Amino acid sequence: NFIVMATKKGVVKKTSLEDYSRPRTNGIIAINIREGDSLLEAKLTNGKNEIVLAVRSGKAIRFNESKVREVGRNSSGVRGITLQSETDEVVGMVCVDDPKTTVLVVSENGYGKRSQIDAYRITSRGGKGVKTMNITEKTGDLIAIKGVTEEEDVMIITRNGLTIRMAIEAIKV
Repeated sequence: NFIVMATKKGVVKKTSLEDYSRPRTNGIIAINIREGDSLLEAKLTNGKNEIVLAVRSGKAIRFNESKVREVGRNSSGVRGITLQSETDEVVGMVCVDDPKTTVLVVSENGYGKRSQIDAYRITSRGGKGVKTMNITEKTGDLIAIKGVTEEEDVMIITRNGLTIRMAIEAIKV
């Protein structure tokens, strides 16, 4: 098993779970983060998953986990996706091992879209990605990406505290 981590600047790191088996009381280094970057997500994988990274500008990239080499705890990782601009950043990472999983993306202004995983072609790690959602004044920037299945529900909470809960099956693919 592995831990795959993604940062806001598009860096991806894969480390063996065994490397974290002996923690100290004051903690251990999990990832070496470059200045101006921050850790976004960490997922447990089996080494055969596919990784999807999405950025604020509406693009997403899908690549096989085997394209990310395994590194030690005290390293920073490799480029997962190339960002469009200085203001662009990664909004989420999905690790897919079940072909029935669909990808749900949500924009700033509450627009969402659900797609089959196969709609994202497999590309090389480090590319710019493919368009996952049209970014306009109406939709706003992309803010989230999640891997979902038909049996799940999703809860969306606005900045004002309004909570919406809906079944994933109610969102058409």
